[in-house]
Amino acid sequence: MDSFKVLFVDDETEFLDTLVKRMKRRDVLASGVGSGEEAIRFLETSPVDVVVLDVKMPGMDGIQVLREIKRRHPLTEVIMLTGHANVEVAIQGMELGAFDYLMKPMDIDELIYKLQDACKKKFVHEEKIRKMTHGGA
Repeated sequence: MDSFKVLFVDDETEFLDTLVKRMKRRDVLASGVGSGEEAIRFLETSPVDVVVLDVKMPGMDGIQVLREIKRRHPLTEVIMLTGHANVEVAIQGMELGAFDYLMKPMDIDELIYKLQDACKKKFVHEEKIRKMTHGGA
């Protein structure tokens, strides 16, 4: 699969910076923002394939951000990031359209696999839409 664009949303700056650097080393086009509000603004001008979204943040929490992303960018896949205490929130996120969730701290290889799976799902949806709008060509 070609490279794909990922937006990481987490209010823990060090964690966010490290994650973005590690992704870039693996040829993932990664960006990071520190809040849900920033994520919404970022997506208006810079579409991505997958958003990795922390559940617990000040301001808009992960569920509110997920709802807004799915409303404005329905094909963008979202992976929820959660600590042990918030698993039920991550599951609620999946009921609202999140692709999957990961527990912090997560294994970087597992994250890459989930990102690839989420991108494949997005690309399949886009291809179906393309075929429908171009008469099944």
